[in-house]
Amino acid sequence: MKERALALLRRYYGYDSFYPKQWQVISHVLNGGDAVVLMPTGGGKSLCYQMPALLMDGVAIIVSPLLALMKDQVDALMQSGIPAAAINSQQDEYTNRGIIAGAIAGNIKLLYISPERLIADLDTWIAKLRISLFAIDEAHCISQWGHDFRPEYTQLGTLRERCPHIPIIALTATADRVTRDDISQQLGIGDAKLFMTSFDRPNISLNVAHDLSGKVKQRAVLRFIERHRGESGIIYCLSRKTTESVAATLRAAGINAKPFHAGMTTSTKLTTQREFINDEVPVIVATIAFGMGIDKSNVRWVIHYNLPKSIESYYQEIGRAGRDGAPAEALLFYSYADVIQLSQFARDSGQSEINLEKLTRMQQYAESRVCRRRILLSYFNERFDHDCDNCDVCHDPPERIDGTVLSQKAMSAIARTGQKIGMTTAIDILRGSKRADVAAAGYDRLPTFGVGRDTPFAVWKSYILQMIQLGLVEVAYDENNHLKITDFGREVLFGKRCVEFTKFEPHAETTKAKRGTRRQTTDRTTLEGILNQEPQAVMDKGLYETLRQTRLAIARSRGIAPYLVFSDKTLADMATRQPTTRAEFSTVYGVGEAKCEQYWRAFTAAVVRHIGGR
Repeated sequence: MKERALALLRRYYGYDSFYPKQWQVISHVLNGGDAVVLMPTGGGKSLCYQMPALLMDGVAIIVSPLLALMKDQVDALMQSGIPAAAINSQQDEYTNRGIIAGAIAGNIKLLYISPERLIADLDTWIAKLRISLFAIDEAHCISQWGHDFRPEYTQLGTLRERCPHIPIIALTATADRVTRDDISQQLGIGDAKLFMTSFDRPNISLNVAHDLSGKVKQRAVLRFIERHRGESGIIYCLSRKTTESVAATLRAAGINAKPFHAGMTTSTKLTTQREFINDEVPVIVATIAFGMGIDKSNVRWVIHYNLPKSIESYYQEIGRAGRDGAPAEALLFYSYADVIQLSQFARDSGQSEINLEKLTRMQQYAESRVCRRRILLSYFNERFDHDCDNCDVCHDPPERIDGTVLSQKAMSAIARTGQKIGMTTAIDILRGSKRADVAAAGYDRLPTFGVGRDTPFAVWKSYILQMIQLGLVEVAYDENNHLKITDFGREVLFGKRCVEFTKFEPHAETTKAKRGTRRQTTDRTTLEGILNQEPQAVMDKGLYETLRQTRLAIARSRGIAPYLVFSDKTLADMATRQPTTRAEFSTVYGVGEAKCEQYWRAFTAAVVRHIGGR
């Protein structure tokens, strides 16, 4: 079966091998198993259900939360020669009925549908289908612990009851441990096998700039975009008003940028989204309403003009850059004013406690001097025990100290309480606090009581926070934010590994002005480094640009997005291989049979012209 799968992979997708874990997921589903799949954006989640759909009899039902996402996926599949369709409210019912008839007749392999429509039609035409599998995309939407909870997703638990023998595969790029467990429970697939690849996106450079005033921030954005002129990018803002003002500033500077937010008309939003997808507008300034339904692979950068509300949101939004695996850049502007505004939003939400805690973790990420990739990955319970060398902290490292003994003391206190305490109580135990609740719980009789009394509270807080960020301990949101020791933490606790901390530096909070002066001095230097980074070169730039223009012309003539013709990564491989025949063109990364037949003449002709014109 794997040989057949690899043949289809080459035929339809133009790839010679699967990404890590893809075949394990595919094989598991082919054998009738349920699965929960966590893969980063660009990590190949879609193939985990598309390939079983191609190998199995019947039609696969794909549940998707957004119409734009459905259209994007269907267009991409059709471009590769795979029969796919979507049922949605933007199509007239005549079109939908034709698609339903085709699915019943067995002419469609993948059928995309919203959760509401699926549940509503489960007893009518869907009952007539021979269903191969159910795939629940963006599965974190089913969990109230998730960052994008959607009530309509909660009805999907009925699928297991109604269709007990059809495999269910739930897929997401952003879910911590609590959310992962909740996905399985909500879908009624408690025995589902968990498949999780690394959340690391090493091609994305992570950078944070602090406390910049409005004008300085605007100039920094203009300089950043100038370095990436001609490339697609997204700027995320906290409010509709800010999206409008930033877009206007960019246009005044000669940058083709448009705003996108929920206050715009549907037709305006659709037009703006289409222009971005088609590379007609390179820069979108948006609220978080933008991007979830877009599979655009050639977004080269993402700027957060304001602090995101959680690490999950931040990770998902920066993940819209560099989906093709080529180098991409993420820049976050941080100010305490954003924290104040987001705190109010969190308090007004239906889950104020959890949302405030998640905002705190986002704030800690922005303020930290620990490798940013280590913080992100430890948040998602992934072990990453070395610095990444592709973030602003790694490029300008702080002073380090040996934190092994300090972390052993802290973890010993946590372990001796049965891992049923939070950060404040852990520090109280370490410092020998006389608080009544500490004594009432018997913590004053622990061997670790008072072993860190010479270390101030603020210093312990800094180091335990680093332990969380480095992945030695994790926060259990579903257990009153208790601290839990990880496998990596146990290795350090029992002397098998050492760990370094960033040396604690007091924030000199005697005056706000003094704090601002210290921060801006540091961060101007950091920002200069970020803005002066040279963009990574792409082989023969002249040929690459020729191929990019060829792709754009083809896309416009066919009325499709350029990245649906080929990704930037495919163009880069093409510019390196410089194919001049059909046979050579067929070996390029990402060129399957259908695309080879459609496009080989145009692209090889472009290569020949370029070579001849040197």
